Amino acid sequence: MLAFAPLGLFPLAFLSFGLLAHFWMAATPRQAFWSGYAFGLGLFGAGVSWVYVSLHTFGAMPLPLAALATFLFCAFLALFPAAAGWLQARIPAHPYLRACLLIPAAWTLVEWLLSWIFTGFPWLSIGYASVSWPLQGYAPLLGVFGLSFITVSLGGMACLLFQRQRLLAFATTFIAIIVAGQALRHVHWTEPAGEPVSAALLQGNIEQDLKFRPESYAKILATYARLAESTSAKLIVFPETSIPRFLDRIEPEFLERLASVAKRNGGDLLLGVPYRKSSEEYFNSVISLGTSPQQAYHKSHLVPFGEFIPPGFGWLLSVLEIPLSDFSRGGHDQPPIAAAGQRVAVNVCYEDAFGDEIARRVREATILVNVSNVAWFGDSLAPAQHLQIARLRAVETGRMHLAATNTGITAAIDRDGRVLARLAQFTEGRLEVSAQGYAGATPYARYADWPVVIASLLVLAGALLVARRASSR
Repeated sequence: MLAFAPLGLFPLAFLSFGLLAHFWMAATPRQAFWSGYAFGLGLFGAGVSWVYVSLHTFGAMPLPLAALATFLFCAFLALFPAAAGWLQARIPAHPYLRACLLIPAAWTLVEWLLSWIFTGFPWLSIGYASVSWPLQGYAPLLGVFGLSFITVSLGGMACLLFQRQRLLAFATTFIAIIVAGQALRHVHWTEPAGEPVSAALLQGNIEQDLKFRPESYAKILATYARLAESTSAKLIVFPETSIPRFLDRIEPEFLERLASVAKRNGGDLLLGVPYRKSSEEYFNSVISLGTSPQQAYHKSHLVPFGEFIPPGFGWLLSVLEIPLSDFSRGGHDQPPIAAAGQRVAVNVCYEDAFGDEIARRVREATILVNVSNVAWFGDSLAPAQHLQIARLRAVETGRMHLAATNTGITAAIDRDGRVLARLAQFTEGRLEVSAQGYAGATPYARYADWPVVIASLLVLAGALLVARRASSR
């Protein structure tokens, strides 16, 4: 857990997976399952404990029920590392092959599975921990799951080195992989597209428990109008649901006021706002106002229980007090928003945790923009983890990534994953940056996760085939 943000002690990932490989090398499938489960319970129990904050502090769920729900969620997630342990143990293999290829392939496949089953939760994929470290260089080629494969493989090599197995061969390979990753960090897969555009990212710092109260509405409008009017940036970005009212219920004069600001600056603004098509169909959206024709992006990857209620769980609405908790799902093929001379691939909140979806949208875009409201998670690990995820999305796609949030972390990230500027959490402010658009596609933007997934499947299938042939002899 310490390998992830905010501490980012990535070498601990090698040590952790080296220790896990040690336990799995000679374990039975049952033993590997339970040791993997314990590993996963510790990882997710520490890493996503912020779910409790959203359920109890801001969702008004009673403390015992919120604690139980958080534990059950982490207990469910722990089944995936347990499945990786069971799967690799079911296939007979030489210890070297198991440590360096079989365990990484099994781990990578269950991480990928976790990214889409039940709408997906790829939050603590181990590849994210490599941001700012040499392995980051592989991200434009292989994406986060490729980084996970390499990280777990290096952990297996570390285990073999500790056991003094083939010291020269494994030490040389270990070092070569790290050196190659560092060299790849200097490769530019995309090229600048046009001149940089001035951008302002707004952070209103509206407290979550006050945001949807009617008496707070006027203050929210005044806060964001003041922040917007005090910048001359051509691209102004508001956070997710920055105006806590359906677009058709916001005063027309206020929208015109915002549009006038964008036109005065010769550009556009992106406004996070709920968008209603009918009484039963409404979206978590971002609309553009300004010199360009008005456009909209409707969030397509919704958060279960937070933005939509799965069938059979309607009773939860009587327990949770979450406004607008049953959004409609936007289309998966929405084009970039043309704003301020850029083609902006917009994503909302934790949509940027799904690298394959971002890769699909970014091919026609010049810049990435994420709008979020992580005030739901208070002063927890979630905002720092979210920023780490955003940094890897920038590297994977070769695009600058602008993140505008309600309470932080609002930041501008270059295509190499560097945080160029950021605002402090829980402060009202405006982040002024120069945003460079980029064109071209990284290998990951073209092929997404499929090369790594197929390679992992081939490793497991090849090892199984070899084992069966050996046993038949």
